[in-house]
Amino acid sequence: MEKEDLLINYLNQLLKLRRDRNKSRGDAPHKPVLFLAIIEGIEKGDIISNRISITPELVLSFKDIWSKLVFTNHSQNFALPFFHMKSEPFWRLVSVNGAVIPISSSGSVKSFSSLKDSVAYAEIDKELFLFLMDPIAREVIKSELLDFYFPETKASLLNVESILIKQLKDQVLNDDRQTYVERVEALRTQMLVNDFEEEIYVRCGIFKREIPKIYNYTCAISGLRIEATINAQLIDACHIVPFSFSKDDTIGNGFSLTPTLHRAFDRGLITINDNYLVRISPGVVEVDSAYSLKQFEGKQMMLPADKRHFPLQENFEWHRKECFVL
Repeated sequence: MEKEDLLINYLNQLLKLRRDRNKSRGDAPHKPVLFLAIIEGIEKGDIISNRISITPELVLSFKDIWSKLVFTNHSQNFALPFFHMKSEPFWRLVSVNGAVIPISSSGSVKSFSSLKDSVAYAEIDKELFLFLMDPIAREVIKSELLDFYFPETKASLLNVESILIKQLKDQVLNDDRQTYVERVEALRTQMLVNDFEEEIYVRCGIFKREIPKIYNYTCAISGLRIEATINAQLIDACHIVPFSFSKDDTIGNGFSLTPTLHRAFDRGLITINDNYLVRISPGVVEVDSAYSLKQFEGKQMMLPADKRHFPLQENFEWHRKECFVL
């Protein structure tokens, strides 16, 4: 098939997406919104292969695009289109180690968490991905999707600044712990379980993105800093008090670590004292090595340039009492 004919074929598939029909609400907008989010991910460099993983960036992009284009009372549910896109000829779900995707009695995926836990990625046709990587073909596909599915609201997608992203980022960066936790608890009571799971996943994703940025992508203990030419995160955002316990994704509850030191911190092998000095657990037994933990004993941790972004000592105090191995 000639390249032009192949592009036309994919355009026909994308403009005939199988969607739930409802007389009062109209056709479900989920699939075209998801595909537009994938296009945005490719434009930003977050998606670099035809394997589409479930990431906070993709979920947030889906929610942001939805907020700009969709004004019907459909449920803003990311899991639905990611799962049901498997009915389209260009989309295949690949499970985690052969796991079975939990299905509800209605034939849909049970929840966002079950989708994330059981699906490794969705694979789209390599030929379609190559079209999406080509700026001209990608713009043609994007324009056709907007013209066909969202003719009345497509202009709003041209707004550069995302109100949704700005609001979430502002809360993570500027809320105090109590305000943030109360906000999260209020959302828990207001939202459906699946929507709340997606909300928390996105918020944690913003935390994981902003913490390394504040520390200039540098490990606060080892000083390791690696700049990659591809979009690869080599420094972790570490919660001081685990989110499962604190429900706190604010800047004061985080700092940046390498994956190895992150694991050591979570297991209580290292901690930070009230002068922001590193302490190593006396229970750590090591052979001499350039990678030993004890080399960091007493070292001053790196702190952000802006004092407002310093990790809070009350969180390190909790870690010293509850996690540090004495």
